[in-house]
Amino acid sequence: MISQRLRHAAAAILVCISLASTVRAAEAPRLVQKDGRHALMVDGAPYLVLGAQINNSSSWASTLPQVWPALEDMHANTVEAPVYWEQMEPAPGKFDFSTADLLVKGAREHHLHLVVLWFGTWKNGNMHYAPQWIKTDTKTYPRVINAAGEPIDVLSAQSRNNLEADKLAFAALMHHLAEIDGDEHTVIMVQVENESGIVGSPRDYSPASNREFAGPVPADLLQALHKQPGTWQQVFGGRADETFQAYHQAKYVNEIAAAGKHEFNIPYYCNVWLAYPVSELPERQVPNPGIGWPSGGPVQHILPLWKALAPSIDLIGPDIYSDNRQFYTSVLDTYARPDNALWIPETGYGDSYAPYLFLALGKGAIGFSPFGVDRTGWTWPPAGAGQHDLDPSKISPRAHTANYEQLAPMAREVARLNFEGKLKTAVDAAGMPEQELDFGPWKASVRFGFPENDGRPAPGTPDHSGRALVAQIGPDEFLVTGVEASVFFHTEGHLPGIRSQILQTEEGRYENGKWVPLRLWNGDQTDRGLNFHRSQNAVVHIKMGTF
Repeated sequence: MISQRLRHAAAAILVCISLASTVRAAEAPRLVQKDGRHALMVDGAPYLVLGAQINNSSSWASTLPQVWPALEDMHANTVEAPVYWEQMEPAPGKFDFSTADLLVKGAREHHLHLVVLWFGTWKNGNMHYAPQWIKTDTKTYPRVINAAGEPIDVLSAQSRNNLEADKLAFAALMHHLAEIDGDEHTVIMVQVENESGIVGSPRDYSPASNREFAGPVPADLLQALHKQPGTWQQVFGGRADETFQAYHQAKYVNEIAAAGKHEFNIPYYCNVWLAYPVSELPERQVPNPGIGWPSGGPVQHILPLWKALAPSIDLIGPDIYSDNRQFYTSVLDTYARPDNALWIPETGYGDSYAPYLFLALGKGAIGFSPFGVDRTGWTWPPAGAGQHDLDPSKISPRAHTANYEQLAPMAREVARLNFEGKLKTAVDAAGMPEQELDFGPWKASVRFGFPENDGRPAPGTPDHSGRALVAQIGPDEFLVTGVEASVFFHTEGHLPGIRSQILQTEEGRYENGKWVPLRLWNGDQTDRGLNFHRSQNAVVHIKMGTF
């Protein structure tokens, strides 16, 4: 009788476990927020995007065979790839979803998740991916008129026809993705447009637009930005033209996203061509929207407007193509907000950008993605920042590959620990070869560069590539990894080894969420800190104690 009851109880437990697993697997990707931190939930658990964006013209049957091997070699877990309006809707209302199908199928075959990029009304501030029937019918689908009264290569955000055409196509694509991926969750995010805005003019100067610009600022914008009533010029002064464009553009993109979410409700985001520092004498450093960056996009100073007026856009991610530490840090700080998960959908391909993955993780990032990862031969430093050259060290993905190889096996654990607020990072910088991470009773002192001579300051790394990641996994236990870094633990007010001791240091790896020990570190491997050389790719669990 007891044995039979036990069998029934065991069966009931298995049913509950099975149901819980089914519920978790059926959960669509979503963003969650807690105490100002964010996580991208995929199949019910935090997910870290170790992404790779392919080149603009690589989402074709003829080129995708040159994409997948590059992603595998890089140890990416997510591919970002575009779907093109011009290909998908060659005639009004006639849809061809073959590109989307190829991307979903290929991602599944290579065990990758997929971020779909919609190249619609805007691609880098222009209308280049609009279908021919849009491009050739300027009366029905009007373009932006510049201050000289000339039409330019950008669709007007104030045209209802333009909006309805894009919205119909995007909603059709999302409906199709819901049909083919609603249960499997290969697609985890969707990018709405690409670096939207106007290149060539700060706003539309059409007669209708000029009349509206001369009138009062709409009440919803005044309320969102806590401004007093007045005309655009009165309220926004020198930023009036750009703010006017941003108002219409944010609402345009938001309506497209809302239509898409009605069909396929997963996280949607916009990426941003940033406003970079002007490389001129101080008196010439004049902001120039429409020239320095696409006017109307959610650049640093326009971000609050977009967050207020585009609620269907879940997050806004900066495309960062300057490896200047001060600028990169300022961008991360701007876009890491309680109402905006930090996500870097594009960044430089070269080694000098790789340390910024660790910097971004330390600020709570849900993902990171270099641009141009494939073998089509088209990768070079993208234009925009004006700070790139053809130095091979700046166009190689070797350091990104090392990062991903190191983090990929424990990407879920890193995402969870970051969401829980238990993860911190340090990145070498000029004048900062020694840094300290605060875990309350325990401190982690990080020193960059080798050799480290006793009693002397850390040498730092010549290219400032040193980086370290430390996460607390128990009251006195930590997960540690790094590149060209040594890590020491100590308590408040004491040096390492004074009234504290290493109880055990275990090198290992994560396999399917389980820690698998490989060996113990001791002696020379721990007496002068936990040393992580570039060639090691080691991950350790360390348990500390006091006496």
